Amino acid sequence: MKTLFPPYAHPSPELAPDPDTWVVQERPGPRGTAHQILGRVDLDWGGRSLADVLADVDAWREDGAEGLFLDRAPAGSGGVGPVALTVRLAARRGLHRVVLNPGVPTHPLYRELGVRICTFDGSWSAYQGWDGDGTLPGDGHLVHGVPTEMLTAARRLMGRRGAGFGLATDAGPYVSGAVSGGAAGSAGS
Repeated sequence: MKTLFPPYAHPSPELAPDPDTWVVQERPGPRGTAHQILGRVDLDWGGRSLADVLADVDAWREDGAEGLFLDRAPAGSGGVGPVALTVRLAARRGLHRVVLNPGVPTHPLYRELGVRICTFDGSWSAYQGWDGDGTLPGDGHLVHGVPTEMLTAARRLMGRRGAGFGLATDAGPYVSGAVSGGAAGSAGS
């Protein structure tokens, strides 16, 4: 996966269509992009009922999304079972591309699910002081509120920290653009 936008994202019109770029869409419906879509499913840190989560999965399947962005995912061992069930049922419905976004390092059992994991989701100031404990090379980093003049530095820092995909943006966490593989992408550059 080359690019992953945080939820509520609309890609920049300047972002060229690329088969490796994935865009998170907030709700099923008309698409404003030629990019592949990950449908956002809010897990509410494990607080949503499995029936509600699966209803969202089915809605995204019917909408034709290529995968799912499981946002606000639990990170502790108690949440692995419901998340694993969601991932398996999504695959049975043809939604094989899944990104898990707890925004923090997870219990090791999540690694066995075979999904991409975002282990950082937060502000630029928090990212600068983040020690990266519990992450692995290839994990995703979503960094919001980067001053425009620091976007290149933020992307470089993400690369040095081993982000396999991510986003550095000057926008807040609920308005932005794309997630990228290798070095991190940016909605603002």
